[in-house]
Amino acid sequence: MISSLRGTVLAAVGTSLVIEVGGVGLSVSVTPEHALSVRVGSETQVNTALIVREDDLALYGFRSSEELEVFNLLRGVTGVGPKSAMGVLAALSPDDVARAVTEENDSAFRKVSGIGPKTAKLIVLNLAGKLVVSTRQPGAASVRANSVSEQVSMALQGLGWPEKLAQPAAESALRDASEAEFNDVQAILRRAILLVGSRSGKAGS
Repeated sequence: MISSLRGTVLAAVGTSLVIEVGGVGLSVSVTPEHALSVRVGSETQVNTALIVREDDLALYGFRSSEELEVFNLLRGVTGVGPKSAMGVLAALSPDDVARAVTEENDSAFRKVSGIGPKTAKLIVLNLAGKLVVSTRQPGAASVRANSVSEQVSMALQGLGWPEKLAQPAAESALRDASEAEFNDVQAILRRAILLVGSRSGKAGS
């Protein structure tokens, strides 16, 4: 089992990092905000989960043990695969997940692409009592305000949404952001993911 990696970032695109470890470049699936937070050429360490299937080996990477814990708990819920679990973590922080479960707020999970009403309720039921809301505040990744919209749009497109949905959602999220969130690309991305998920859901109904 590969539980963590440390190495040089060779590439960071969409929802994927390529990390060189011992001369080998390993592809690691991450959330869009994680990919945006690292620089090519820098050294990084990620907690990892190795998913083994008959025809595939996939590494999923996380910035904290809390994210990894939530990922593993989500995968234990019927109907939630690795990609859906990453989708939840792309939209909600571990604290957000814990809070939604504690408050029995399954609507928080229904806003995530690929999570339907039944699965959202199962997440709340299965994770009840397994997570604790932390008092720590996430660190902000300060970037130039005029580049936030573009970065968020690219991250959304990396998740599979078309530009015609991604760009308006990124711009709306930036407009609706509080002053404290305005230079925090991660906070804006979370808002945009919820917006684009809601809009694409309405479009498909």
